[in-house]
Amino acid sequence: MPPSSKVTLGLVQMRCSPSPQENFANAMEKIREAADRGASIVCLPELFRSQYFCQTEDHAHFALAEEIPGPSTEALAALARERGVAIVASLFEKRAPGIYHNTAAVLDADGTFLGKYRKMHIPDDPLYYEKFYFTPGDLGFRSWKTAHGKVGVCVCWDQWYPEAARLTALQGAEMLFYPTAIGWHPSEREQVGDQQHDAWETIQRSHAIANGCYVAASNRVGHETPNGAPGIVFWGQSFVCDPSGKIVARASAEREEVLVVEIDLARVDEQRTHWPFFRDRRIDAYGGLGKRFLD
Repeated sequence: MPPSSKVTLGLVQMRCSPSPQENFANAMEKIREAADRGASIVCLPELFRSQYFCQTEDHAHFALAEEIPGPSTEALAALARERGVAIVASLFEKRAPGIYHNTAAVLDADGTFLGKYRKMHIPDDPLYYEKFYFTPGDLGFRSWKTAHGKVGVCVCWDQWYPEAARLTALQGAEMLFYPTAIGWHPSEREQVGDQQHDAWETIQRSHAIANGCYVAASNRVGHETPNGAPGIVFWGQSFVCDPSGKIVARASAEREEVLVVEIDLARVDEQRTHWPFFRDRRIDAYGGLGKRFLD
């Protein structure tokens, strides 16, 4: 009998407290819940070990960083091996004194550390002061063959870039995971909140369509207010969409949840054959993409 093409994804949507130990324990428990419900690949939100510290520029936050591989990946690897699940975990990486990255670690279902992806696009917007903390990634766009299929990972702000999704898919990814920490400024929510969320979801659905792959985004929830500032209301709504861009599951906007979704990787070949965008790409005509702007 041929192996099944069915895979079950688990997206962890969680609140984050000021305690890294509490957050890590919460994440581990939610991975166990996902595995108990049949998940074979589990993705955690962006920088899940802490509250979203990039709302302020504070040198004290660099103490949150760790080496990768390191203590967090060792604990996650043991759990991956115990439960037979692959794990995508977003962590604050200390590479060297003065060099830090926003990094996603990928662990296979036997606990093997497959590698890491360093966030390539680093935002600098109000309450998203990531350039203060993170050096842009230098490992390129990557894909890994896990026991349960080929996964690619980008991180949050990378979600907005078609080039990132395309290059990850061209590495062989059948599933594209986006660990995420995105939400509303409370003062803007009533006026532009729906528009912002719709744009976020739409661009990722377009990546699924253009590349004929599954897309899964795992976001955090809760209102985080460092130093008494207005803070960010993280909008949750983690989701999975299929290679046609159809949303097949979506979490709530306010609750912690473990979203468990069965997908069929046979749809990837089917979609890429019926809508052959990879076949018809004019790779001889895209040289301009290597320039900042075409005057």
